[in-house]
Amino acid sequence: MDIRQKASITAISLALILAVSKSIIGLASNSMAVVSSGLDSLLDAFMSGMNLFAIWKASQPADDSHQYGHGKVENMAQVVQAVVIVTSGTLIIYRSIHVYLHDEAIAYSMLDAAVMILSLAFTFVITAILKRVAEKTNSTTLRADALHYTSDIYSNTSALFAMTLTFFTGKIFFDLLFAVITGCIIIYSAIRILKSGFYGLMDTSIPEKVQKEIEDIISQLPYPYAGYHKLRTRFSGNKKYIDFHLLICKKLSIDEAHELANELESTIKGKLLVIDIVIHVEPCGVDGCDLTEATCTVLKLKASKR
Repeated sequence: MDIRQKASITAISLALILAVSKSIIGLASNSMAVVSSGLDSLLDAFMSGMNLFAIWKASQPADDSHQYGHGKVENMAQVVQAVVIVTSGTLIIYRSIHVYLHDEAIAYSMLDAAVMILSLAFTFVITAILKRVAEKTNSTTLRADALHYTSDIYSNTSALFAMTLTFFTGKIFFDLLFAVITGCIIIYSAIRILKSGFYGLMDTSIPEKVQKEIEDIISQLPYPYAGYHKLRTRFSGNKKYIDFHLLICKKLSIDEAHELANELESTIKGKLLVIDIVIHVEPCGVDGCDLTEATCTVLKLKASKR
């Protein structure tokens, strides 16, 4: 079991504890702010469970049917996750309005406040764990998981405000207000997750900053490197895919050119995690030099631009 799976299991366990406790106490007091937060925690557990499966499946090696691996399972999980979360956010808003219009009574207890404070503390822990592991492993799934747990911090804080204001004023409008705010936050975070999932499914290029790092590494190669072109990038799950044409002085043998390409591949992989590189080697087609470092036209052109 890798670190990503352990992080997901931790998130699932804590989210289930919160979901059960908040749902029971919220239903007892008839507070939709607490119930909506409990439903959100239940969805968190479900989503983290689905993400755990996606991470496990994506980590499986390539096979005859999936020769590029199973990374897109993570992106598919993000899309499904976003759709479910949007639905839950909509239901929270609908139920909150229903309670308010029918003037249903809300009877808060100290347990409501206690469970929401506990929920806030747990959510901080879950978010910190997921963010740290996501950055370490470059997992888009865990990053999405961390994003919607971050929205829980806002929703739990909203619920606490709602409980406080409703308790002191006796007006259930505040419970409605903060439950609606929670629903809107959930929907907003889901849209961000949905965009990230679609980007992976559509083979969107890797971030411009990372691509610039790759270009800098290639450009710093010494002679007999003579340039590159047709650089293409994409990502699938937490894995980056890169391919480009590497121009090398045509006096090199096949073995020498292959060795230079291998060294470049190792350098890039040393800088960037979880990456798959394909380098197509081409002989430099520039005329006007006698194939030495001193007379290389490409090197002279690079020097004149500095």
